[in-house]
Amino acid sequence: MRLFSKHFWADKDIQQLIGKQLRVGVITSSIIVLLGGIVYLYRHGHESPDYGTFTGVREGLDNLPGILKGIMAGQGRDVIQLGVVLLIATPIFRIVFSVFAFLLEKDYLYVVITLIVLAVITFSMVGGLERL
Repeated sequence: MRLFSKHFWADKDIQQLIGKQLRVGVITSSIIVLLGGIVYLYRHGHESPDYGTFTGVREGLDNLPGILKGIMAGQGRDVIQLGVVLLIATPIFRIVFSVFAFLLEKDYLYVVITLIVLAVITFSMVGGLERL
């Protein structure tokens, strides 16, 4: 396939594509956070805060299905949280894309190094080592 050949993708093209992916991810997540902030302020801006009591984070903001459920219910905090998750996912997508770019260049040392970095990040996000 011509699309997956090294000659089709010049090094400059890959760098520009990675840069564009990072810009699009950051801008998209920023817009989502802004929209979530507007929804949150519209629904809760008139409330006066109680700084004497700590209520913590409500259930569902720590997992993607809970966030999506909250978005369907029109919760501004969940929209903000989705933007934050997208912002965190943006460099991870860059790492995944880099693996494919290094494979196209047949630079297997960097493929292995990049996969190790991806594995460390995934391990850390999934829970890492349990504390004793």
